[in-house]
Amino acid sequence: MLTLHHNEMSTCSQKVRLTLAEKNLEWQSIHLKLREGEQFDPHYLRLNPRGVVPTLLHDDRVIRESSVILEYLDEVFPEPSLCPDDPVVRATMRLWTKQFDEDLQTSTAIVSMCIAFRHQFLEKSSDEMETYLQKLPTPARRKGMMSLIESGTSLPQFETAIRRYDTLFTDMEVALTHDQWLTGDTYSLADISYTPYLARFEHLHLLGMLDSRPRLRDWYERVKQRPSYRTAMTQWESPAYFELYNTKAPQEWRRVQAILQG
Repeated sequence: MLTLHHNEMSTCSQKVRLTLAEKNLEWQSIHLKLREGEQFDPHYLRLNPRGVVPTLLHDDRVIRESSVILEYLDEVFPEPSLCPDDPVVRATMRLWTKQFDEDLQTSTAIVSMCIAFRHQFLEKSSDEMETYLQKLPTPARRKGMMSLIESGTSLPQFETAIRRYDTLFTDMEVALTHDQWLTGDTYSLADISYTPYLARFEHLHLLGMLDSRPRLRDWYERVKQRPSYRTAMTQWESPAYFELYNTKAPQEWRRVQAILQG
């Protein structure tokens, strides 16, 4: 039995759900409300000491970290394969997915929090905010969270994160010059891994960054047409999140444009 601890709008959860959908696997859902701190409950921390989602349970085995979960699912359930057969191309796929563990996931969290999610926390009372912060496992995470909430898009790290994505989108555009997918002619875990992040930029009204990248925009439209997109993403979309995105995000586009223009 497969059991997934996840969140509906978590990008890391989304890419695992995409993989499950592409392989047509049945799984049990355990949904965690991240803004209420359910990921820090003692029971969950025993499964995932970092207090992040997703976590996959396969019978009595615990698999953590989304990139690791994707490769685990592809190895244990090999049909249809989502990894290229050629070892060199497979290495290229891993170079794409490796970037999330290096800095892209952090950049995504910064952009999302500074533009939208900070407003959820600003609505909390001081007691509610203190209760949430105390659930964070380290002083560094508490301090970082408060900086994001208080400063928003004026935070220097926000500019760094936007520039990181600007570089990434250029790299993706180049990779798609002669190929249909990021690793050639085969849809792979690399394409799955990046789909939720393009969706997040769409939700944050930042897809203007693709105006000079027609191949990447075409790639994004094609991944959205796959049946797995509806199963893993559209069906899990939260109206409350979209109200937040649509209310808070549009006015930040000018700030992003100013960063990109230099």
